Amino acid sequence: MVPEGWKLTSLSEVCNGNLQTGPFGSQLHAHEYVSSGVPVLMPKDLINCRANLDSAAKVTVEKSLTLKKHKLQKGDLLFSRRGDVSRFALIDEESQGAICGTGCLKARPSKEHSAAFLAYFLQKDSVKKWLEQNAVGQTMPNMNTEILGELPLISASSKKEEEKIAQILSTWDKAITTTEQLLANSQQQKKALMQQLLTGKKRLLDENGVRFSGEWSMASLSSVAMIVMGSSPKSASYNESQIGLPLIQGNADIKERKSAPRIYTSQITKECDVGDVLLSVRAPVGSVAKSSHKACIGRGISALRVRKGNSQEFLYQWLLWFEPKWDAFAQGSTFESINSDDIKTLLLHVPSYKEQTKIAAALQVADNEIEALTLKINTLKQEKKALMQQLLTGKRRVKVDEEAA
Repeated sequence: MVPEGWKLTSLSEVCNGNLQTGPFGSQLHAHEYVSSGVPVLMPKDLINCRANLDSAAKVTVEKSLTLKKHKLQKGDLLFSRRGDVSRFALIDEESQGAICGTGCLKARPSKEHSAAFLAYFLQKDSVKKWLEQNAVGQTMPNMNTEILGELPLISASSKKEEEKIAQILSTWDKAITTTEQLLANSQQQKKALMQQLLTGKKRLLDENGVRFSGEWSMASLSSVAMIVMGSSPKSASYNESQIGLPLIQGNADIKERKSAPRIYTSQITKECDVGDVLLSVRAPVGSVAKSSHKACIGRGISALRVRKGNSQEFLYQWLLWFEPKWDAFAQGSTFESINSDDIKTLLLHVPSYKEQTKIAAALQVADNEIEALTLKINTLKQEKKALMQQLLTGKRRVKVDEEAA
């Protein structure tokens, strides 16, 4: 049901038919791209509803003048013409003046509508689904101006109401962006802290307030931890309701640094326990997680549990730090993997148990902050999604010029 004053419309109608395909191949050739100049936006450059100028190809100013009818203005909506046809970007002050690339479609809303409001409406799941279902082409989805113009939309009672709605939703976007920046900073700070603490460059204070001292010892991973290499069970067709253990086969069964098995098996071969560190031994190699399950582990996983005198949390943090370095051990041209000997003989420097626990505790504080910020971002995104559902359909009205719309 469309609220009073609102109406069902289409993209072509709100743009007065002003939709245009990017330049054809004969108008713009690959050899004409230069290292710096006027950006030419392609589908890959449409990220999070904004244009990424850094990744865009460039042409000279002289060449851009021959493509002036494809020049983008603030408020234009730029759509992907092929591949992921649900990708789009709202052209802002920073990206205005760029060129609509060959793989894109340009739509210019009329002055009677708010481009920001339309950009939020285009983020709705139902819009993305419509674009994907109405694209043509069997090998690769393609979009054209005729189909794109038929995209169903709902417009508010006035441009002022649309602008007010967009302003409200932008508040959530700003909060999300700010929190994402805080998260990125926290992740970078933790990375730097790991580099200092896990190499002994920075020493912490013990329980008496005295800085740890003494040399760290060199040890193989197998002497620090018991390592269980996974193997393939004979059967993995059981459901959770049936008897058997969860099966952690590889990276697909790990989510957010924790085990997330999808199936169960009664053919138990190699096992891990709750709290074990899970290490991916198949592409992508070296991924680390904690096991939340007593489970059967497949050939893509190894499970590590520290031996007496070592800290499990320290081992987890050390493997997180070492994670990108496993690529040097990867073998195989078609399917990369790391073998058990390389894992077991891997050398690491380890401090005393007390220093291990202090280091792990300090890094856990950083993890807690990262987890809290991640949760906050997810909450803000869910709140924004719920608010979009209410505001963009008129179920919840806003005040315009001190009067209820």
